[in-house]
Amino acid sequence: MAASAWPAIAAVRPASRLVYAVDWSRGRYEEIAAGLLPAAQAVVHRASPRAGERVLDVGCGTGNGALLAAERGASVVGIDPAQRLLNVARARAQASGLEVKFIVGDAAALPIGDGVADLVISVFGVIFAPDASAAIGEMARVTDTQGRIVFCAWLPGGPISEVMRLRSDAITAATGKPAGRPPFAWHDPDVLRGVFSSFEFSVSLCEHTLAFEAQSPHEFIDSELRHHPAWIEARALLEPRDELRPLRDRAVEILEEANEAEGAFRVSSSYVIATALRSAASRSR
Repeated sequence: MAASAWPAIAAVRPASRLVYAVDWSRGRYEEIAAGLLPAAQAVVHRASPRAGERVLDVGCGTGNGALLAAERGASVVGIDPAQRLLNVARARAQASGLEVKFIVGDAAALPIGDGVADLVISVFGVIFAPDASAAIGEMARVTDTQGRIVFCAWLPGGPISEVMRLRSDAITAATGKPAGRPPFAWHDPDVLRGVFSSFEFSVSLCEHTLAFEAQSPHEFIDSELRHHPAWIEARALLEPRDELRPLRDRAVEILEEANEAEGAFRVSSSYVIATALRSAASRSR
């Protein structure tokens, strides 16, 4: 079943007025996303999309999850607020001979009708939605009564998390205001169950690990500074203030201390895959 089998996608929902904390069109996030492919594979394996199922990839970015689901014969739609990333995803789909529909939208106002998705997935996408409760409500709204939601979220702690916190603290110090909204605990089973239960979903989690690799910690951070949208925005803010180099040097120190490889660079980060299923009472209605 092709992506065109979806009913009335365009203009089903009004455009969102939310402003994203990070402009994901900046830089070359596709260079970062390539390293996240193993997590996409784990999410899609867990979700197990079947041929003909309607799969929605929320915050699809460059299409890692969407393309893997399409390879299994699912009818896939990918949604992301960054048009440039959608262009990359569309080119990847065409190069692979896969039919996937990619449309601009955000997690708090999905341009999809009620209950039309058999499966909703998100690979480190929806977790960046500024309004987590609204995003969860939207995923629940578009999921069929027999459907399921599967997404992954980083666990706090570890060197990569510490470096991200260091970057956020530097931005906060430079601007005098927090870098984005207070984080939602997408990794916390109690928090997730509390929110999803209001939409009659049960939630289960399983833990996984993803390795980040490069020739050296220096190369890893420099690649982030060149390609990652959040680092590019930090660079634009901090470099004129002569505050970027101290941040970079401290980040390299953190990664050097945590390096798991000899003669190269490797650090591991833990994440969870959450699976949300409709309750039996909800499915029977």
